Amino acid sequence: MKNQDERFVAAIDQGTSGTRCVVFDQNGAVKSYAYAAHMQIYPKPGWVEHDPIEIWKKTKAVIRKALKKALLEPKQIAAVGITNQRETAMLWDAKTGRPLYNAIVWQDTRTGDLCERLKDENEDIIRRKTGLPLSSYFSSTKLQWMLNHLPGARERADKGEILFGNVDTWLIWNLMQRKNGSAGTPAHVTDYTNASRTMLMDIEKLSWSGDLLELFKIPETILPEIRPSSDRNIYGYTAIDGPFTYEIPICGDLGDQQSSLFGHLCFESGETKNTYGSGSFLLQNTGASLIFSRHGLVTTVAYGLEEKKVSYALEGSIAVTGMAVRWLEENLGVIGGPTDVERLAKSVSKVGSAGVYFVPAFTGLYAPYWDRKARGLIIGLTQYTRAEHIVHAALEAICYQTRDVFESMQEDTGMRIRSLKVDGGATVNDYLMQLQADVLGRVIIRPKIREMTAAGAAYAAGLAIGVWRGTADIRKLWRKDRTFEPRWDEDKREGKYTGWRRAVERAKGWMTQDAH
Repeated sequence: MKNQDERFVAAIDQGTSGTRCVVFDQNGAVKSYAYAAHMQIYPKPGWVEHDPIEIWKKTKAVIRKALKKALLEPKQIAAVGITNQRETAMLWDAKTGRPLYNAIVWQDTRTGDLCERLKDENEDIIRRKTGLPLSSYFSSTKLQWMLNHLPGARERADKGEILFGNVDTWLIWNLMQRKNGSAGTPAHVTDYTNASRTMLMDIEKLSWSGDLLELFKIPETILPEIRPSSDRNIYGYTAIDGPFTYEIPICGDLGDQQSSLFGHLCFESGETKNTYGSGSFLLQNTGASLIFSRHGLVTTVAYGLEEKKVSYALEGSIAVTGMAVRWLEENLGVIGGPTDVERLAKSVSKVGSAGVYFVPAFTGLYAPYWDRKARGLIIGLTQYTRAEHIVHAALEAICYQTRDVFESMQEDTGMRIRSLKVDGGATVNDYLMQLQADVLGRVIIRPKIREMTAAGAAYAAGLAIGVWRGTADIRKLWRKDRTFEPRWDEDKREGKYTGWRRAVERAKGWMTQDAH
């Protein structure tokens, strides 16, 4: 090893499709990387689950693999940061750690009817207190469902025998859990960003809301303690008999999209990013200002570096973007894999989708429409249509959905967004990034580090223990890879977007009682 004194930060990025561990050096460069996918479980239409035990096993595996690839001793890891798929809820035994049920994923819509019943009298108070629309997307109704449907769960919750958490809380708890239990009780914690996605936290007071706990019939005793996203007081230390084999401070925690915002160094009000993964998530830092959207966006916590002090953000969440491409591969067999996408789309670049629009509303439409009864459609088919046109339409759908949110964000803030920072797996597709610039009519900026979500968690953890001295220090770490300038003229841009909006109107409200 060249320098035993050099310190590194490990980030665990637990996402919807899989788990990665990324080790960063003090210059913000990726030292090593490991990834493992996990199974998607669909018990019923609209139900989406993950196996918590599988997630934990895959997490341990990628940690060990990343450390091995980095050729590092565990003691060289100065801190651990966590970032996670948000809103995905789980319950587990407070002593054994055994899950009571599968994790109910953010995309799951089983509590849609409950949300409809609650809407008339409660939607306004929920939005005022949490910044969120009343939707099955968030954790609270998932938790209520588990308490009501799992045998003995509510009684055990009242006795303090079980714990609730999103994936961040679950991972921190397990990373601290010693096999023989000799290290005491693991920390049961979350941070401001993840707590803000439960639909249970008062977004101004930054604490659990008694009114909402009463509304959803949830005992506060099962909820984690809310802590800063970068915590100098440290949540706890990794277990010596765990995957790190060393006691390392765990001191960074952000929900994946806020972590991406942090990784892009969007510390100033107005700075904006979009992440392209299974879904897409466009966030803009609004600083200390709480802006409540009038156009279907979510008000959320961007990050908190101190106790009871946070920056806020506006967010547009899109349920299905990259997942639509995966659907073409796995369900229809239209493509052989992700590498086919750019090639097939480019092969019809002169005509694009040839008038085909693909609205991938598999689990309804999220921002800015919030229509849980919308369903996916492919429209505009003719005898001329080929698989390549449908693949192109899937890429266009990613870009159009981003524009839907982009337009709403500008209307809410009154600010013109001049450029957009991007990250996520799909950003390696140059054709998609150029298409996004064309659809938006804005410059797209892609960084050298593609693992921006992991970078945000690493920065938060490193800041807490002094690897980096402040946000000005980590600003020096960000490097641009490429910019994409828009090429379409205004008539083409607006004409094609008008077609998209017409297609969305056809997809809305499709899931009626007699159309399942």
